[in-house]
Amino acid sequence: MKRAISLAVCLLLLAGVFPVFSQTNEFPQGTAPMRTDIPGPAIAIPNIDLQIRQPQTNQEVAFSIQLLLLLTILALAPSLLILVTCFLRFSIVLDFIKRALSLQQVPPTMVLNGIAFFMTLFIMWPVFNDVYTNSFRPMADGEIGLEQAYTRAEAPLRMFMFRQMETNTSYIGLFMSMGGLDQPATLADVPTYALVPAYILHELTVAFQIGVLLYIPFIVIDMVVASVLMSMGMIMLPPVQISMPFKLMLFVLIDGWGLLTQQLFNSIVR
Repeated sequence: MKRAISLAVCLLLLAGVFPVFSQTNEFPQGTAPMRTDIPGPAIAIPNIDLQIRQPQTNQEVAFSIQLLLLLTILALAPSLLILVTCFLRFSIVLDFIKRALSLQQVPPTMVLNGIAFFMTLFIMWPVFNDVYTNSFRPMADGEIGLEQAYTRAEAPLRMFMFRQMETNTSYIGLFMSMGGLDQPATLADVPTYALVPAYILHELTVAFQIGVLLYIPFIVIDMVVASVLMSMGMIMLPPVQISMPFKLMLFVLIDGWGLLTQQLFNSIVR
């Protein structure tokens, strides 16, 4: 009973004290004054306004289409770099040599792509320099228009692709026949939209041919190791685990990276 009476007295005291603090806006005496307002931003942030409206003239419509095409080309720029240069051949051959050596994680795929990229940049530098000198620089100076700049930039890449396919033009004839086009009298009569897929198939064919030739000596090592293990009765031991050190020693002793790089360079620059 005494506990119930004391609990009721405490509740009454609390009910009388809290309204006093809730009705006043001042802090109790002896406390430090505090500010509750939030200061504004110290750095001025500019306002960006983007308006979308309907085109008023045909020139504005043409400009919008050109801008859309430009953004599309920029989005496809990495693919264009891969497909119209020698990067495709280099990346496939380097992946073949990695698989032939029975390597899984070393070197990483990013490293192989980096090697292929810088080798492509080294070989394609004269072509890129020609494009910059005769196409981009005059267009930036206002000497030529966009269409003429495109024509001048297209010519060195076309010549590079034609030089790679000069010994095998069957893919050009294949795409010309599938497109219902007339037999070209000169190389200039071959349209670019037929030349690019023909060049891609040619690069895939050459890369796979090089990859098969690279696989042959390493397959011989695998067969020899597998035969030795079978004759010794070690059937449960994976032959790849034993043959990989021998393949690595062979590849290092013959300076495989140097020979591979030199032969890839010679296959492009004749």
